[in-house]
Amino acid sequence: MKLLPAVFCGVVVAGAVLVSPVVHADDQLAASMCDYVKADDKNRLRKVLSDYRLRLRNIYDGVTCNGDSLVRFAIKNNAADVGEFIVKQLPAAQVAASGDIAWAEGNGFAASPVLKVLKERAGGGE
Repeated sequence: MKLLPAVFCGVVVAGAVLVSPVVHADDQLAASMCDYVKADDKNRLRKVLSDYRLRLRNIYDGVTCNGDSLVRFAIKNNAADVGEFIVKQLPAAQVAASGDIAWAEGNGFAASPVLKVLKERAGGGE
């Protein structure tokens, strides 16, 4: 009977040790990505993705900056180079379904160069 509580405690401790650092690392990685988007630093964003062997299309939905998606955050911060890079890394169907085009037009970002790239990628380019 003493084996069951010992195994349970071991599993809980091992789970806590394994999960905590990963969450912290993910938060730090997302914060770095947001900083690079805000600074319009495409090279550093590419490097961090490469260093962690990440594909933007696989993590895009899980990363937000101040409550906005990476594309919207790029548009708000006039980060044209990074915004274009992000849009080109995403599947066209995801870009079309995201609602970012309508959001940008409705929030006064109609002149944004990222919006032009969004429209071209979604198939509605002018």
